[in-house]
Amino acid sequence: MEATIKAIHFDATEKLTSFINKKIDKLARRYEAMTEAEVTLKVVKPETAMNKEAQVKIIVPQNPDLFASKTADTFEEAVDLCLRALEPALEKIKEK
Repeated sequence: MEATIKAIHFDATEKLTSFINKKIDKLARRYEAMTEAEVTLKVVKPETAMNKEAQVKIIVPQNPDLFASKTADTFEEAVDLCLRALEPALEKIKEK
């Protein structure tokens, strides 16, 4: 399973990158239909507490792409929220 991580206007730390890869891998083990995941991270202006945005796009062959975008206090929390939002759609695809 291939995961692409893009950090817009900042450099993602190794710790953040490994956290995201671990979460994506865990999801890919449960839903074998996933072939690719694209994660985009950006800091939303203005500089407030809830200014970390994560966008996750999951590609499943022969199905529409799944997409979620969440804003949270940390990138880890935003990625977690995105993946949780995508799980019901992945579950439906798995049941087919």
